Amino acid sequence: MLKPLHDLIEKLYSEMNPTSAVLIGIAIMLFASFLMTRLTKLAKLPNVTAYIFTGVIIGPYVLNLIKPDLIDGMDFLTDIALAFIAFGVGRFLRLEALKRGGKKILIITLFESMLASVLVFLGMYFIFGLNLEFSLLLAAIASATAPASTMMTIRQTRAKGHFVETILQVVSLDDAISLILFSVSIAIMTASHSEGAINFWHIAMPILLNLAVVVAGFISGYILHLLITTKRTTDNKLIIAIATIMLFTGVAATLGISPLLGGMAMGMAYINFSNDEGLFKQLDYFSPPILSLFYVLSGMRLDLTILLGLVGAGVAYFLIRIIGKYAGASLGSYLAKSTPENIKYLGLALIPQAGVSIGLAALGSRTLIEYGLVNEAALLTTIIIASGILYEIFGPVSAKLSLYLSGSYEVEKKPPKRPKKKLRNKSIENNE
Repeated sequence: MLKPLHDLIEKLYSEMNPTSAVLIGIAIMLFASFLMTRLTKLAKLPNVTAYIFTGVIIGPYVLNLIKPDLIDGMDFLTDIALAFIAFGVGRFLRLEALKRGGKKILIITLFESMLASVLVFLGMYFIFGLNLEFSLLLAAIASATAPASTMMTIRQTRAKGHFVETILQVVSLDDAISLILFSVSIAIMTASHSEGAINFWHIAMPILLNLAVVVAGFISGYILHLLITTKRTTDNKLIIAIATIMLFTGVAATLGISPLLGGMAMGMAYINFSNDEGLFKQLDYFSPPILSLFYVLSGMRLDLTILLGLVGAGVAYFLIRIIGKYAGASLGSYLAKSTPENIKYLGLALIPQAGVSIGLAALGSRTLIEYGLVNEAALLTTIIIASGILYEIFGPVSAKLSLYLSGSYEVEKKPPKRPKKKLRNKSIENNE
């Protein structure tokens, strides 16, 4: 049915030079994603969902509006988008807030992230019979929480208090734990496909490299703080920040290391040394087109031909992770002797998952392809993106519910309508 359209699009692309094809392709991605947000807004769905839907519709499995070689050539967007996401997460890692939480926050984070990972691994490996590498990658990604969706909900409700502070700290730390678990799973995969048995250094070396990247990111954040002085114009601040983030991301990519942990450390160092929220707000205005392209690109990589065959595993991943997050947050809060609100409702706020998880899926897929595991790469991307859509639909709702139940905000009550005064007949008034 769509073959004539596909043939026409292929003919049009064949008559373009490469530069025109790239520019028109990017324009289509941005315009289509904007138009889709107009529709999802009516359903009160977040923009991330709109971007992913856009990628599916204009991608190779439906309208095929974007050339496959253009999709393959935009891999660099994954690293850039992840760097911006990570730098933004770092703003919530203020040392004074972490000191207030102390051991309690660490205990809660370890339990909610690790229990979700363990349950997902057991389900994927033993129940669905997926291979070890694939199950480990899914388990590592399962521990992450979407900071953007949670923050959006907090801003919309204007929620405040101890419960909100706990959410922000736990979300930031569990993304760090997810990155460490992801690095370990990648190390195990690399070792299993190399000659010889897996030894200690196969596991330790990637962790040490990531620790080195964290240190480098922290130093970069401090240097960024020195470069961005109060005398700088807002334009120059933005230029210096983007250049620093891009340089750091490029070096990390050269070393074959994810920029996420380092980017998070950079954002953490900058906010703690400078106490400057303004730069993050500037980047919030700059980054939407990049993040939009990243999510659209992820949607185009959603393989619809294998999606139906993964309904069971995808739904199981979706549900098992929710169970792990809720149970882990409740158990961790109980053992840490945290507040009753954290024990009862914190798990609901940790359900959203996109951003970091989709980025990790893209990195994991790239690694799987390098080792010839093409089918597994498609499976990983399909499960994470498909479940990501569900999380973006139900996640913000559950996060808002947790904020309401914990008493972090109150629904504004409309003042009761006053009864209208009856107008007296003027002729009667004149006669009185």
